[in-house]
Amino acid sequence: MKKTLLSLSLIVIQQAYGQVPEDAIRYSWFPHNGSARNMATGGVMGSLGGDLTALYVNPAGLGFFKTGEAVISPGILMNRNTANYRDAKTQTDKNVFTFGPTGVILGQVNRHQPKNSHAFAIGITQLANFNNLIQYKALNNFSSFSEQFAEEFAKSGYSINDVLTTNSPLPFGSAPGLYTYLIDTVTVNGGIQVKAAPEYLLDAGQAVLQEMSKRTRGGLYELSLGYAENKNDKWYWGGSIGIPFLSYRSNTVFTESDTSSNNFNKFQSFRYEDEFKTQGVGLNARFGAIYRPQEYIRIGLALHTPSFFVLKDTRQTSLSTVLESDSGTIERYSVSSNQFSNGSPGENRYYQTSPWRAVLSASYVFREVENVKRQRAFISADIEYVNHRGSRFSSYQEEPGDEEKNYYKGLNRVVKEEFKGTFNFRVGGEVKFNTIMGRLGFAYYGNPYKDRDLKANRMLLSGGIGYRHHGFFIDLTYVHHINRDVNFPYRLEDRANTFANIRQTQGQLMATFGVKF
Repeated sequence: MKKTLLSLSLIVIQQAYGQVPEDAIRYSWFPHNGSARNMATGGVMGSLGGDLTALYVNPAGLGFFKTGEAVISPGILMNRNTANYRDAKTQTDKNVFTFGPTGVILGQVNRHQPKNSHAFAIGITQLANFNNLIQYKALNNFSSFSEQFAEEFAKSGYSINDVLTTNSPLPFGSAPGLYTYLIDTVTVNGGIQVKAAPEYLLDAGQAVLQEMSKRTRGGLYELSLGYAENKNDKWYWGGSIGIPFLSYRSNTVFTESDTSSNNFNKFQSFRYEDEFKTQGVGLNARFGAIYRPQEYIRIGLALHTPSFFVLKDTRQTSLSTVLESDSGTIERYSVSSNQFSNGSPGENRYYQTSPWRAVLSASYVFREVENVKRQRAFISADIEYVNHRGSRFSSYQEEPGDEEKNYYKGLNRVVKEEFKGTFNFRVGGEVKFNTIMGRLGFAYYGNPYKDRDLKANRMLLSGGIGYRHHGFFIDLTYVHHINRDVNFPYRLEDRANTFANIRQTQGQLMATFGVKF
């Protein structure tokens, strides 16, 4: 893998502020989540309309409603992760509940012009589900997790006394590392260097055994209000305002241990635990149009503004070390980051702006006539562009200091360097047999990383059935997800970074219950 560099200011103080480049795509690179009917057809909704999901894709699709409808969409997601870290594979499972668009649409026909109508909708959905578990374990003779703390302290310009205070500038990594002697200053050829204890093993050609476990919880939810106009059953215009609510928690435990039989190499093991939480609220808008040049053809275009978030991070870490002295005796140390952050977890408030999106879509409806009961099938496709490199972070403070300004400038620069815009593709169709419908779909979400060695994509294969009769309907869907991604356990500035390749398979069961009125 090519060398991945972080700017000097970012490496020095990222532990203090908490954000890392991966945060830029956490709230933008996820599969589309819709109603059971929508998910069964691959998530296509850019030009179809007639579903509450349109509120979150192309609100112009609400214009197809001429009566009222209420829906609820519960589901379950079954995760299986396989991590390949330095040629060692580890598998974990995690099952969670989820839900799709749930809400009400109110449609009304213009009594004087029956081909004109309008609709209003309110709904809530889970855009992304963060409940997951990733674990991996392998030997590493190339680098150590602890080197990031040594690198951070060495480039910070602070003294040990500056860092080991109750209001430390580096409370989550370097301060615990220095306190427990996981990192320390040493004299090499008359000069002072900062060295991590596991480096003595690596310098001798030995390997450390690394184990990582990361459990995440929470989700990205959105409450949306939308309105659409239908003009002569030809043009449909719509817009929506979304209020996303974010709740993300992670517990990361990383351990390293000596694999040699040498009892005099200054290191035996350490255990580092990181408790992290992000909460916040945002605001966004979506605008769209659908045109029907013929009764059986629909063409749609939608634009999504970036979501503007106000976020708060809370973080605390703990570190325990078992070291070997020159005489071979064992020394144990442990500390919490709270000791270096005024006795309580560290907090940081900031703004984050997610990428903008554009969706272009087309649909062909077989035998579409005014009596919708005689419609027999449709096929539809969406092309979506997401500008992942457009994510931005900024300070919550009205007058941030130079250090904080440099940090966010560095982080935004890294986001632009590491990520790129991607195209996502969705295609699906439905065949109707009177009151019963059968559906199939496929979706592909492209790689957001610029580095070609970082392999990542998402594919969805879906199918489902539906039943509609006398104003009541129920849809059942199964979606098989195949996801590829990467996970960096730590980042270093002076060399290529080691990472795990993650292959995630998910089985998603969705149901939507609804009634027309």
